[in-house]
Amino acid sequence: MEFLTVSHSSFLIGMSCLVALVAGFTGLSLTRDLSQKPMFQKKIAIALAAIALGGGIWAMHFVAMLGLKLPILFYYDAAITLVSALSAILLVGAALILLHFAERTPIIISIAGSIVGIGILAMHYIGMAGLELCRAIYTTSGVIYSSFAGVGLCILAFWITYGQRTDRNIVLGTICFAIAVCSVHFLAVSGTNFVTTPSLPEFGPTISNEVLALVVIFFSFVIFGACLWVSVTYLVAPNGETKIGDPLNVTQERIEDVQIPCERDGRKIFIWSSDVHFVRADGHYTQIYKNNERLFCVWPITEATKRLLPVGFIQSHRSYLINPARVAHFERIKDKGRCVFKGTDSPPAPVSRSKLKAVQDALAAQIGAVRAK
Repeated sequence: MEFLTVSHSSFLIGMSCLVALVAGFTGLSLTRDLSQKPMFQKKIAIALAAIALGGGIWAMHFVAMLGLKLPILFYYDAAITLVSALSAILLVGAALILLHFAERTPIIISIAGSIVGIGILAMHYIGMAGLELCRAIYTTSGVIYSSFAGVGLCILAFWITYGQRTDRNIVLGTICFAIAVCSVHFLAVSGTNFVTTPSLPEFGPTISNEVLALVVIFFSFVIFGACLWVSVTYLVAPNGETKIGDPLNVTQERIEDVQIPCERDGRKIFIWSSDVHFVRADGHYTQIYKNNERLFCVWPITEATKRLLPVGFIQSHRSYLINPARVAHFERIKDKGRCVFKGTDSPPAPVSRSKLKAVQDALAAQIGAVRAK
């Protein structure tokens, strides 16, 4: 069996790596802050992220394949090429669903990373199966090295990105994801030989390198455009910074408004955190006080604390979180206190001895902010 001589275009190799990097950044950025969004928006964001990541894997592979130079003319089976793209998108989507709809434990993160790694491998080998007039002959070492690199680096990428959802970690996870995608392709190709084959009955329509190039270029431009779109969110500077868990560090402006899931008359609704006066623990759940209304919320007080402290709420008591922007005045009662709210019949929220100074300082900062305006 005579193997064909293979060479590569350095320019297209570089472009394929850039596509992987941009797709990774776009997809991982689209999944930021999903816990604060309504269910419909969450599903849409995950679908778009799956298309960006899975489609980016596909685009990277075929940009690199456009740079593959063989001494013969070869084509691609359109149906198999489409299946390779869909397999990557569906497997990445499954991983994102696990990460955002299941409890995010170390095991879940590792499983999600493994699924994405398998998605990269599946996309590569299905895509290679679509070659016509030539056939790929794989070596054991190429398959093993690419498999370990793809799965291992994807697990690392998701551990970095989802271990702590910071901008820095998203960038580092993006780099790791791009290295995983490129490693799978180039390690696999380095261990692959090509031989000529006679024309065979086609599974689907045949497409040439020229047609494939147009499709890949178009999809790459879509990914680059989406990358510019999500990049804007990194350029918008917040009005202040708040450290989670630090009640003394309260900003003069809220970083963002959080939607809180509540129930009213048996129906699920979402209300904005800026409209809430205070939150009170109620067993494993919480009660949300808003204007003259009290609503049931499925969040436990620990979850409410994690979500609401970063947007300006203060913990006045182990069972209470208050919105300082809604406080009319503070009343000192010996070594404790209470917060009375503006223009409603909402009951006052107690302030415990240990939280007294923190609440007073936060309310003073809030008054100072209002006067500064």
